[in-house]
Amino acid sequence: MKGIVSLSEASLLALHSMVLLAQHDSEPLTIKQMAEKTASSEAHLSKVMQRLAKINLVDSIRGPNGGFYLKNPIELVTLLDIYQAIEGPLEEGSCFNKNGVCPFKNCIFGGLIDKMRHEFRQYLSSKTLKDLVEKSQSDR
Repeated sequence: MKGIVSLSEASLLALHSMVLLAQHDSEPLTIKQMAEKTASSEAHLSKVMQRLAKINLVDSIRGPNGGFYLKNPIELVTLLDIYQAIEGPLEEGSCFNKNGVCPFKNCIFGGLIDKMRHEFRQYLSSKTLKDLVEKSQSDR
């Protein structure tokens, strides 16, 4: 069972790679280029990009001028879309127990865990790639 929030290396790579693609919307980026910028393994990044392509967030062009590019406008892609492409559905209401079933009538954490999950989900669904691109440009 996942904890309150799970930000794996793969989901972080997906988020960072999507921002890189959004910043370079006029030209596709190769796995090599993105791996260098994110200081990650090309093999791992390639698997992440395949998952993003599977749900139609990105596509690729083969050949010497090829690479990955975004399929949707940046203001329509939420962080929740990207997160769930890698981690799967962000579930609310499950227990920390391995099987996800609480042995008690009421949660011993008094609803705190559900509140945290709900707030995380709300945050991810309220932020778009456009927001991240604007933030990355203002931080420079």
